[in-house]
Amino acid sequence: MAAYDLEEQDKISDLKAFWTRWGNLISTAVTVLALAVIAYQAWNWYNRSQAEKASVLYAAVSEVASAAGEKKDLTKAKEATAALIAQFPKTGYAPRAALVLAKLLFDQKDLDGAKAQLGWVAANATEDELKQIARLRGAFVALDQKKYDEALALLDGKFATSMEGLVADAKGDVFAAAGKSADAKAAYATALEKLDSKSQSRSFTQLKLDALGAAK
Repeated sequence: MAAYDLEEQDKISDLKAFWTRWGNLISTAVTVLALAVIAYQAWNWYNRSQAEKASVLYAAVSEVASAAGEKKDLTKAKEATAALIAQFPKTGYAPRAALVLAKLLFDQKDLDGAKAQLGWVAANATEDELKQIARLRGAFVALDQKKYDEALALLDGKFATSMEGLVADAKGDVFAAAGKSADAKAAYATALEKLDSKSQSRSFTQLKLDALGAAK
């Protein structure tokens, strides 16, 4: 029995020595871990809260876009998009709302307003696809303004493979509008190579290329 007590006392002594040496470090590590877990949970809650608030604003923009004709409340769409850009610029909702608003403004012939929204997306969206869509649509706005060099500049640079045909077609439109028939034909020919053979876009590109050929 005494031997057993001595063995227990040895274990207790070893434990005390271990705790004396490492106790503060272990306590600190546990505290840091607990704080990290709390911080992670708080960050997740914050992100969910931000996303929920942003989704409400985006829904307001979408509601305006889906309204019929004269019922479109552009002021509401502008205010909701401005709030998204100001408060939640890093969410996926902000650039999407800006793209929607740009289309609404373009339809109302507010080309400068549309260009401003598309420029923000091209410069600030975190998704490359949205940036490229904004550049492509911005090129059509510049084309409408007869700013051909600006349009071509927006169409330069890297685009996703799936967009290369559309970009080449857009370049053809710009060259054609600028009176550069040879360049337009080359761009349309490239577009025909890149576009899906079954897409409706390809049929329109072919018609534009044929029209240039007939006008020669």
